Amino acid sequence: MKAVQVRKAHNLNITEVDKPRIIKPSDVLVKVKAVGICGSDMHIYHGTNPLATYPRVVGHEVTGEVIEIGKNVSGLKVGDHVVVEPIRYCGKCYACRKGQPNVCEFLSVFGVHEDGGLREYFVLSEKQLHKVNSNLPWEEVVLAEPYTIGAQAIHRGQVEKDDTVLIQGAGPIGICILKLAKLQGATVMMTDLSDERLSFARENGADVVINAGQEDILKTVSNWTNDVGVNVVIDAVCLPSTFELSIEVASVAGTVVVLGFDSKPSSIPQLPITKKQLTINGSRLSNQFPKVIELLNEGRLKHNGLVTHTFTLNEIKEALSFIENHPDQVRKAIILFD
Repeated sequence: MKAVQVRKAHNLNITEVDKPRIIKPSDVLVKVKAVGICGSDMHIYHGTNPLATYPRVVGHEVTGEVIEIGKNVSGLKVGDHVVVEPIRYCGKCYACRKGQPNVCEFLSVFGVHEDGGLREYFVLSEKQLHKVNSNLPWEEVVLAEPYTIGAQAIHRGQVEKDDTVLIQGAGPIGICILKLAKLQGATVMMTDLSDERLSFARENGADVVINAGQEDILKTVSNWTNDVGVNVVIDAVCLPSTFELSIEVASVAGTVVVLGFDSKPSSIPQLPITKKQLTINGSRLSNQFPKVIELLNEGRLKHNGLVTHTFTLNEIKEALSFIENHPDQVRKAIILFD
Protein backbone atom coordinates (compact mmCIF):
# COMPACT_ATOMS: atom_id res chain seq x y z
CA MET A 1 0.00 0.00 0.00
CA LYS A 2 1.02 3.64 -0.38
CA ALA A 3 2.15 5.82 2.53
CA VAL A 4 3.48 9.37 2.74
CA GLN A 5 6.70 9.36 4.74
CA VAL A 6 8.81 12.30 5.86
CA ARG A 7 12.26 10.74 6.08
CA LYS A 8 13.93 13.91 7.32
CA ALA A 9 13.35 17.64 7.03
CA HIS A 10 12.27 18.62 3.49
CA ASN A 11 12.46 15.00 2.35
CA LEU A 12 8.98 13.59 1.69
CA ASN A 13 8.16 10.59 -0.46
CA ILE A 14 5.25 8.35 -1.34
CA THR A 15 6.52 4.89 -0.55
CA GLU A 16 5.22 1.33 -0.72
CA VAL A 17 4.82 -0.33 2.69
CA ASP A 18 3.16 -3.50 3.96
CA LYS A 19 -0.54 -3.26 4.67
CA PRO A 20 -1.02 -3.41 8.45
CA ARG A 21 -2.95 -6.27 10.00
CA ILE A 22 -4.88 -6.85 13.17
CA ILE A 23 -2.74 -8.32 15.95
CA LYS A 24 -4.50 -7.46 19.23
CA PRO A 25 -8.13 -8.38 19.99
CA SER A 26 -8.96 -4.68 20.41
CA ASP A 27 -7.47 -3.69 17.03
CA VAL A 28 -9.44 -2.15 14.17
CA LEU A 29 -8.29 -2.00 10.54
CA VAL A 30 -9.37 1.22 8.83
CA LYS A 31 -9.28 2.26 5.18
CA VAL A 32 -8.38 5.94 5.05
CA LYS A 33 -10.82 8.25 3.29
CA ALA A 34 -9.57 11.75 4.12
CA VAL A 35 -6.70 13.43 5.97
CA GLY A 36 -6.43 17.10 6.87
CA ILE A 37 -3.08 18.84 6.49
CA CYS A 38 -2.28 20.67 9.71
CA GLY A 39 0.32 23.26 10.60
CA SER A 40 2.07 20.68 12.75
CA ASP A 41 2.39 18.40 9.70
CA MET A 42 4.07 21.27 7.90
CA HIS A 43 6.40 21.76 10.88
CA ILE A 44 7.38 18.08 10.74
CA TYR A 45 8.07 18.44 7.03
CA HIS A 46 10.18 21.55 7.67
CA GLY A 47 12.02 19.96 10.60
CA THR A 48 10.74 22.56 13.07
CA ASN A 49 8.49 20.36 15.21
CA PRO A 50 10.55 19.67 18.37
CA LEU A 51 8.36 16.71 19.33
CA ALA A 52 8.49 14.65 16.12
CA THR A 53 10.85 11.81 15.29
CA TYR A 54 11.92 10.58 11.83
CA PRO A 55 11.19 8.84 9.57
CA ARG A 56 7.50 9.55 10.06
CA VAL A 57 4.21 8.95 8.27
CA VAL A 58 2.40 12.18 9.10
CA GLY A 59 -1.29 12.95 9.43
CA HIS A 60 -3.39 13.12 12.59
CA GLU A 61 -6.62 14.65 11.23
CA VAL A 62 -7.94 11.37 9.87
CA THR A 63 -11.23 9.74 8.95
CA GLY A 64 -11.96 6.42 7.30
CA GLU A 65 -14.06 3.26 7.05
CA VAL A 66 -13.75 0.17 9.24
CA ILE A 67 -12.60 -2.82 7.16
CA GLU A 68 -11.91 -5.44 9.85
CA ILE A 69 -12.24 -5.70 13.64
CA GLY A 70 -10.53 -7.72 16.34
CA LYS A 71 -12.48 -10.32 18.30
CA ASN A 72 -12.89 -8.08 21.39
CA VAL A 73 -14.13 -5.01 19.51
CA SER A 74 -17.72 -4.36 20.56
CA GLY A 75 -18.52 -0.76 19.69
CA LEU A 76 -17.62 -0.79 16.00
CA LYS A 77 -18.50 -2.98 13.04
CA VAL A 78 -17.28 -3.36 9.47
CA GLY A 79 -18.52 -0.48 7.34
CA ASP A 80 -18.67 2.07 10.14
CA HIS A 81 -17.25 5.52 9.48
CA VAL A 82 -14.78 6.67 12.13
CA VAL A 83 -12.47 9.53 13.06
CA VAL A 84 -9.16 9.13 14.86
CA GLU A 85 -8.48 10.38 18.36
CA PRO A 86 -4.72 10.75 17.87
CA ILE A 87 -3.52 10.44 21.47
CA ARG A 88 -2.33 7.25 23.13
CA TYR A 89 -1.88 7.48 26.89
CA CYS A 90 -1.06 5.30 29.89
CA GLY A 91 -4.12 5.94 32.05
CA LYS A 92 -2.04 5.73 35.24
CA CYS A 93 0.21 8.81 35.49
CA TYR A 94 -0.73 11.97 37.39
CA ALA A 95 -2.16 13.73 34.31
CA CYS A 96 -4.29 10.73 33.37
CA ARG A 97 -5.55 10.37 36.95
CA LYS A 98 -6.51 14.06 36.85
CA GLY A 99 -8.58 13.51 33.72
CA GLN A 100 -6.02 15.09 31.40
CA PRO A 101 -4.75 12.19 29.26
CA ASN A 102 -3.94 14.68 26.49
CA VAL A 103 -0.82 15.60 28.50
CA CYS A 104 -0.02 12.07 29.69
CA GLU A 105 3.54 11.61 30.94
CA PHE A 106 3.95 8.90 28.31
CA LEU A 107 1.89 10.56 25.58
CA SER A 108 2.24 9.28 22.03
CA VAL A 109 0.56 11.19 19.21
CA PHE A 110 -0.55 9.53 15.98
CA GLY A 111 1.37 11.17 13.14
CA VAL A 112 3.96 12.80 15.43
CA HIS A 113 5.54 10.21 17.74
CA GLU A 114 4.20 7.26 15.76
CA ASP A 115 3.12 6.78 12.16
CA GLY A 116 -0.09 8.59 11.29
CA GLY A 117 -2.84 8.54 8.74
CA LEU A 118 -1.36 9.61 5.41
CA ARG A 119 -1.45 6.03 4.14
CA GLU A 120 -4.09 3.83 2.63
CA TYR A 121 -4.74 1.71 5.73
CA PHE A 122 -3.89 1.80 9.43
CA VAL A 123 -4.62 -0.21 12.57
CA LEU A 124 -5.52 1.39 15.89
CA SER A 125 -7.13 0.31 19.12
CA GLU A 126 -10.91 0.68 19.25
CA LYS A 127 -10.63 3.27 22.03
CA GLN A 128 -8.87 5.68 19.64
CA LEU A 129 -11.68 5.56 17.10
CA HIS A 130 -15.03 7.37 17.23
CA LYS A 131 -18.00 6.44 15.10
CA VAL A 132 -19.59 9.21 13.04
CA ASN A 133 -22.81 9.22 11.07
CA SER A 134 -22.23 7.56 7.70
CA ASN A 135 -24.31 10.19 5.89
CA LEU A 136 -21.84 12.95 6.78
CA PRO A 137 -19.39 13.91 4.00
CA TRP A 138 -15.75 12.98 4.55
CA GLU A 139 -14.91 16.68 4.11
CA GLU A 140 -16.98 17.43 7.22
CA VAL A 141 -15.88 14.65 9.57
CA VAL A 142 -12.17 14.99 8.77
CA LEU A 143 -12.32 18.26 10.74
CA ALA A 144 -13.24 16.47 13.96
CA GLU A 145 -9.71 16.68 15.35
CA PRO A 146 -9.19 20.43 14.77
CA TYR A 147 -12.66 21.03 16.23
CA THR A 148 -11.52 19.21 19.37
CA ILE A 149 -8.59 21.63 19.63
CA GLY A 150 -11.14 24.43 19.62
CA ALA A 151 -13.31 22.60 22.14
CA GLN A 152 -10.31 22.05 24.43
CA ALA A 153 -9.45 25.76 24.35
CA ILE A 154 -13.07 26.62 25.20
CA HIS A 155 -13.02 24.03 27.99
CA ARG A 156 -9.76 25.37 29.41
CA GLY A 157 -11.18 28.89 29.27
CA GLN A 158 -14.42 27.74 30.95
CA VAL A 159 -16.36 29.73 28.35
CA GLU A 160 -20.01 30.14 29.26
CA LYS A 161 -23.11 31.81 27.84
CA ASP A 162 -22.80 35.61 27.64
CA ASP A 163 -19.03 35.61 28.26
CA THR A 164 -16.96 37.98 26.15
CA VAL A 165 -14.19 36.13 24.35
CA LEU A 166 -11.22 37.49 22.40
CA ILE A 167 -9.61 35.03 20.00
CA GLN A 168 -6.25 36.19 18.68
CA GLY A 169 -5.72 34.62 15.26
CA ALA A 170 -8.36 33.81 12.64
CA GLY A 171 -6.58 30.86 11.04
CA PRO A 172 -8.12 27.37 10.92
CA ILE A 173 -7.72 26.74 14.66
CA GLY A 174 -9.01 30.21 15.49
CA ILE A 175 -12.10 29.52 13.39
CA CYS A 176 -12.62 26.18 15.12
CA ILE A 177 -12.41 27.95 18.49
CA LEU A 178 -14.88 30.56 17.23
CA LYS A 179 -17.42 27.91 16.21
CA LEU A 180 -17.26 26.24 19.62
CA ALA A 181 -17.41 29.56 21.50
CA LYS A 182 -20.56 30.60 19.61
CA LEU A 183 -22.17 27.24 20.40
CA GLN A 184 -21.55 28.05 24.07
CA GLY A 185 -23.42 31.33 23.63
CA ALA A 186 -20.41 33.64 23.97
CA THR A 187 -19.90 37.00 22.31
CA VAL A 188 -16.68 36.83 20.31
CA MET A 189 -14.10 39.31 19.02
CA MET A 190 -11.37 38.08 16.67
CA THR A 191 -8.10 39.64 15.58
CA ASP A 192 -5.84 38.90 12.64
CA LEU A 193 -3.63 40.67 10.10
CA SER A 194 -5.64 39.40 7.13
CA ASP A 195 -8.87 41.12 6.10
CA GLU A 196 -9.87 37.99 4.16
CA ARG A 197 -9.53 35.82 7.26
CA LEU A 198 -11.44 38.36 9.33
CA SER A 199 -14.22 38.47 6.77
CA PHE A 200 -14.49 34.68 6.93
CA ALA A 201 -14.54 34.88 10.74
CA ARG A 202 -17.47 37.26 10.57
CA GLU A 203 -19.27 34.89 8.19
CA ASN A 204 -18.83 32.18 10.82
CA GLY A 205 -20.27 34.17 13.69
CA ALA A 206 -17.62 36.57 15.00
CA ASP A 207 -19.38 39.56 16.52
CA VAL A 208 -16.43 41.95 16.16
CA VAL A 209 -13.28 41.66 14.03
CA ILE A 210 -10.10 43.71 14.28
CA ASN A 211 -7.19 44.00 11.87
CA ALA A 212 -4.35 43.96 14.40
CA GLY A 213 -2.03 45.71 11.97
CA GLN A 214 -4.34 48.67 11.45
CA GLU A 215 -6.33 49.15 14.64
CA ASP A 216 -5.61 49.72 18.33
CA ILE A 217 -6.70 46.47 19.98
CA LEU A 218 -6.52 47.85 23.52
CA LYS A 219 -8.74 50.80 22.64
CA THR A 220 -11.23 48.68 20.72
CA VAL A 221 -11.48 46.11 23.51
CA SER A 222 -11.96 48.89 26.04
CA ASN A 223 -14.79 50.43 24.00
CA TRP A 224 -16.35 47.05 23.30
CA THR A 225 -16.42 46.01 26.96
CA ASN A 226 -17.07 49.45 28.53
CA ASP A 227 -13.57 49.36 30.08
CA VAL A 228 -14.25 46.01 31.77
CA GLY A 229 -11.90 43.89 29.64
CA VAL A 230 -12.48 40.50 28.05
CA ASN A 231 -13.62 37.56 30.20
CA VAL A 232 -11.66 34.97 28.21
CA VAL A 233 -8.68 35.58 25.92
CA ILE A 234 -7.56 32.70 23.72
CA ASP A 235 -4.18 33.18 22.05
CA ALA A 236 -4.04 31.20 18.81
CA VAL A 237 -1.23 33.38 17.39
CA CYS A 238 1.18 32.45 20.15
CA LEU A 239 3.84 35.13 19.98
CA PRO A 240 5.36 36.78 23.05
CA SER A 241 3.58 40.01 22.09
CA THR A 242 0.14 38.36 21.81
CA PHE A 243 0.60 36.64 25.16
CA GLU A 244 1.52 39.96 26.74
CA LEU A 245 -1.54 41.59 25.18
CA SER A 246 -3.74 38.78 26.50
CA ILE A 247 -2.80 39.63 30.09
CA GLU A 248 -3.42 43.31 29.45
CA VAL A 249 -6.90 43.02 27.93
CA ALA A 250 -8.28 40.32 30.26
CA SER A 251 -10.97 41.37 32.69
CA VAL A 252 -10.92 41.00 36.46
CA ALA A 253 -11.29 37.28 37.26
CA GLY A 254 -10.60 36.60 33.59
CA THR A 255 -8.92 33.64 31.96
CA VAL A 256 -6.11 33.52 29.40
CA VAL A 257 -5.70 30.35 27.32
CA VAL A 258 -2.43 29.77 25.46
CA LEU A 259 -2.09 27.23 22.63
CA GLY A 260 1.42 27.85 21.33
CA PHE A 261 4.83 26.20 21.54
CA ASP A 262 6.93 29.35 21.15
CA SER A 263 9.98 29.04 23.39
CA LYS A 264 10.81 32.75 23.33
CA PRO A 265 10.08 34.40 26.70
CA SER A 266 7.41 37.02 27.21
CA SER A 267 7.71 40.04 29.47
CA ILE A 268 4.79 39.66 31.85
CA PRO A 269 4.59 41.69 35.10
CA GLN A 270 3.08 40.02 38.14
CA LEU A 271 0.86 42.96 39.08
CA PRO A 272 -2.00 42.51 36.56
CA ILE A 273 -2.08 38.76 37.18
CA THR A 274 -2.44 39.24 40.93
CA LYS A 275 -4.55 42.40 40.88
CA LYS A 276 -7.08 40.92 38.45
CA GLN A 277 -6.70 37.39 39.86
CA LEU A 278 -6.24 36.00 36.38
CA THR A 279 -6.22 32.32 35.48
CA ILE A 280 -3.63 31.38 32.85
CA ASN A 281 -4.15 27.99 31.24
CA GLY A 282 -2.22 26.09 28.64
CA SER A 283 -4.21 24.04 26.14
CA ARG A 284 -2.66 21.11 24.31
CA LEU A 285 -4.34 18.58 22.05
CA SER A 286 -7.74 17.57 23.46
CA ASN A 287 -9.86 15.28 25.57
CA GLN A 288 -13.09 16.65 24.08
CA PHE A 289 -13.78 14.08 21.35
CA PRO A 290 -17.16 12.80 22.62
CA LYS A 291 -18.57 16.34 22.70
CA VAL A 292 -17.33 17.16 19.19
CA ILE A 293 -18.58 13.87 17.73
CA GLU A 294 -22.01 14.60 19.18
CA LEU A 295 -22.03 18.07 17.61
CA LEU A 296 -20.92 16.67 14.25
CA ASN A 297 -23.51 13.91 14.30
CA GLU A 298 -26.22 16.44 15.16
CA GLY A 299 -25.16 18.64 12.25
CA ARG A 300 -24.32 21.56 14.56
CA LEU A 301 -20.71 21.75 13.34
CA LYS A 302 -20.17 22.41 9.63
CA HIS A 303 -17.03 23.57 7.88
CA ASN A 304 -18.91 26.30 5.99
CA GLY A 305 -16.01 27.04 3.66
CA LEU A 306 -13.20 26.17 6.08
CA VAL A 307 -12.06 23.45 3.66
CA THR A 308 -10.81 25.35 0.62
CA HIS A 309 -8.62 22.83 -1.23
CA THR A 310 -8.62 19.08 -1.85
CA PHE A 311 -5.85 16.94 -3.28
CA THR A 312 -5.27 13.24 -3.94
CA LEU A 313 -2.63 11.17 -2.18
CA ASN A 314 -0.44 11.28 -5.29
CA GLU A 315 -0.61 15.09 -5.20
CA ILE A 316 0.80 15.41 -1.67
CA LYS A 317 3.96 17.24 -2.78
CA GLU A 318 1.90 19.66 -4.86
CA ALA A 319 -0.39 20.16 -1.86
CA LEU A 320 2.44 21.06 0.51
CA SER A 321 4.00 23.35 -2.09
CA PHE A 322 0.68 25.12 -2.66
CA ILE A 323 0.15 25.60 1.08
CA GLU A 324 3.67 27.01 1.45
CA ASN A 325 3.43 29.36 -1.52
CA HIS A 326 -0.20 30.48 -1.18
CA PRO A 327 -0.91 30.68 2.57
CA ASP A 328 -3.47 33.45 2.13
CA GLN A 329 -5.55 31.26 -0.18
CA VAL A 330 -5.64 28.13 1.98
CA ARG A 331 -7.82 27.80 5.06
CA LYS A 332 -7.75 24.03 5.28
CA ALA A 333 -6.44 21.59 2.67
CA ILE A 334 -7.34 17.92 2.80
CA ILE A 335 -6.16 14.78 1.07
CA LEU A 336 -9.03 12.68 -0.29
CA PHE A 337 -8.45 8.96 -0.87
CA ASP A 338 -10.26 6.67 -3.33
